Amino acid sequence: MALPELELAAAEEKPAPVRRGRRTSAFWLGLPIAVIGVLVFVLPLTGLLPEKGQNLDATRQPPAWLSGGSWAHPIGTDKLGQDLLTQFVSAGRITILIGLVGAVVAIGPGTLLGLLAGYYRGWVDRVISILIDAQLALPFILIALAIISNRGSSLPVLFLVLALTGWAVCARVTRSATLAIRERQFVLGLRAAGASEARIVFRHVLPNLAGTIVALGTLQVGTAILIESALSFLGLGVVPPMVSWGSMLAAGQDELSSAWWMAFFPGLAITVLVLLVNLLGDALLTHHDPRKRRR
Repeated sequence: MALPELELAAAEEKPAPVRRGRRTSAFWLGLPIAVIGVLVFVLPLTGLLPEKGQNLDATRQPPAWLSGGSWAHPIGTDKLGQDLLTQFVSAGRITILIGLVGAVVAIGPGTLLGLLAGYYRGWVDRVISILIDAQLALPFILIALAIISNRGSSLPVLFLVLALTGWAVCARVTRSATLAIRERQFVLGLRAAGASEARIVFRHVLPNLAGTIVALGTLQVGTAILIESALSFLGLGVVPPMVSWGSMLAAGQDELSSAWWMAFFPGLAITVLVLLVNLLGDALLTHHDPRKRRR
């Protein structure tokens, strides 16, 4: 068979069909995530949010449904009298942005290195595997402290930390998936027909990894949000005037006895969003895992 015919056959090869139940499960997991994203990014444009600014006459005001609360501040105010709902929505945009960008900067190098290690094997695989094991052996907090203490706290530095702490897991999963794809018939046929290794890797193997990459990216969003929240809790995350759910949680930790709502709502938002994102990522990864396609 000629090389163009082999490439056409490889492009037309279809993965095993996804079960209807799994597809429905992924849809219902993705729907609330989409709703959260739309509310966080669209609600400020409606003009329905209370205005920003301090009001020392309304400090530590409880949520509207509690005694002493007011619908002017639906989920209460902080110790400076600032409306928590307005802060919550603004912080949500920063948190989601960090999750998405953090996933991209980790998935990019992780996918490339895992693809090269799984396809070329040999010394390339050994070197990259050693790098993966070395990175996974280092606690992420040590990497974060070393970088932030040297470069300072900012979004670019935070993205650098997320890239350095997230690529190894992505590379390991991508390598495993590539090992299975490189032994499939269409890859062996392309190699026998004289197709270049680079052409096989980037034109045929990489597209077959698309589902795994999407699933890994979804999981990495939740991981990035948790890492940012942990760093903000330690005072190493986003810096004022920027605010995230993690920094709101950190600011409310000293007010738990007198104004528990300051920490409760951002903490609940982080928990729910990360749980939904991780469940969606796990469902997508199950759909595209070569070892589970035949089940």
